[in-house]
Amino acid sequence: MGRKGSPRSPQAEGGPRAVSPPSPLWALPEELLLLICSYLDAQALGRLAQVCRRLRFLSGRDLLWRRIARGCLNSGFTQLGTDFLMPWMELDDEYLYLSQAENIQAYPLCPEGTGLQRHPQAIFSGHQEDVCRFVLVNSHIVSGGGDGSIVLHKIHGSYSVKFSAHEQEVNCVDFQGGLIVSGSRDRTAKVWSLSAGRVGQCLHTVQTEDRVWSIAISPLLRGQRPDKLYQRFKEKEERSAKVDEQEDARFHSYN
Repeated sequence: MGRKGSPRSPQAEGGPRAVSPPSPLWALPEELLLLICSYLDAQALGRLAQVCRRLRFLSGRDLLWRRIARGCLNSGFTQLGTDFLMPWMELDDEYLYLSQAENIQAYPLCPEGTGLQRHPQAIFSGHQEDVCRFVLVNSHIVSGGGDGSIVLHKIHGSYSVKFSAHEQEVNCVDFQGGLIVSGSRDRTAKVWSLSAGRVGQCLHTVQTEDRVWSIAISPLLRGQRPDKLYQRFKEKEERSAKVDEQEDARFHSYN
């Protein structure tokens, strides 16, 4: 008797290939998929990204990794003295200003520069999320936070101002002559007024093609009046826009 062979699949016989039904996972809205993925740690997200292109895109969203990054970078000081925090710092003749979570703490310097006192002498608060960046100018602290707000503190006094500035994190700030400039993850750079009656008023918005990580007022303009400073800023931007228009016109003439 001949030995019977095993039945052959339709694909081996040249038949039509069976199409697997779509996964019910993709029937869920993206918000729910992100919520599910938010329970995964960094290792699980990395493994999920290796499954397919769609899951690689989903697992790479900033919303998922921001929580993990904050947990790694903003865990504060441990009892053993090991610093896991990556703060922003400013130093003057008397204090070290250090951002930690949503506060800015002022640590007095020891005499003759021998070290730093263990406990802060002053704490400047006002943000609901982590302080991303701050500057120390003319006895004032201007800070931008993860909550999209800007806070101005007078170092030797109780005066402070807070206003909503951006839709996402304020990555960078600078302050001079009654003007604040800020840049954000929302792809905008803005100019703010601190003049009487116009505190927190946005004077100008610059839309950019990517997130703004650094911004500064030119040292050549420091010490000027706010109105003169803003006028110089506007004139420079108008000249830049005119150059762009000329380049666009030249490009179209070639085509």
